[in-house]
Amino acid sequence: MTDPEAEHDVWVLRHGATEWSVSGRHTGRTDLPLTDDGRAQARAVGQILTGQRFARVLVIPLARARETCTLAGYADQAELTDDLREFDYGDLEGLTTPQIRETVPGWTVWTHPCPGGETLADVGARVDRVIATVRAVDGPVALFAHGHVLRILTARWCELDPIEGRRFPLDTGTVGILGYEHGFPGVRRWNSTG
Repeated sequence: MTDPEAEHDVWVLRHGATEWSVSGRHTGRTDLPLTDDGRAQARAVGQILTGQRFARVLVIPLARARETCTLAGYADQAELTDDLREFDYGDLEGLTTPQIRETVPGWTVWTHPCPGGETLADVGARVDRVIATVRAVDGPVALFAHGHVLRILTARWCELDPIEGRRFPLDTGTVGILGYEHGFPGVRRWNSTG
């Protein structure tokens, strides 16, 4: 017997590895291609999704997410949206957490500002629009995007504050499924590679 609530699942698909994600550099607006390993991860995502049909497929316009979507086999359905773009790290773009902590001890994206960039509330407002969009869709939806934005989206899906995205680590080239159990929004699958 199939689960009728699964018809409204939201599949969160983080793009494959880039040179900066491998080195831990914060990558918001910088448009980087996938590495060879990242392309292999994207094809592996496609294997996980084999036979899965989506009512809509939303993708951020940057190369790493679009290429992941293409290699996973869903380019023909892709709809571009800026609301899923990664956290804008502002002046911290391209830096690693240890580099930032040299001048701001204890810094995390969850607890400290990103000068010249976005706040958690800014990203929360964007993902709330995405959530409103996908909840209006009749059928499952795929979201190809980035780590921090998908973590914040997951927190908001679960009716938590954006800061609670810190509780949902998400590796490159992984799959998560958001859905419902007995009408309550929750996480059905997370950070999966198989």
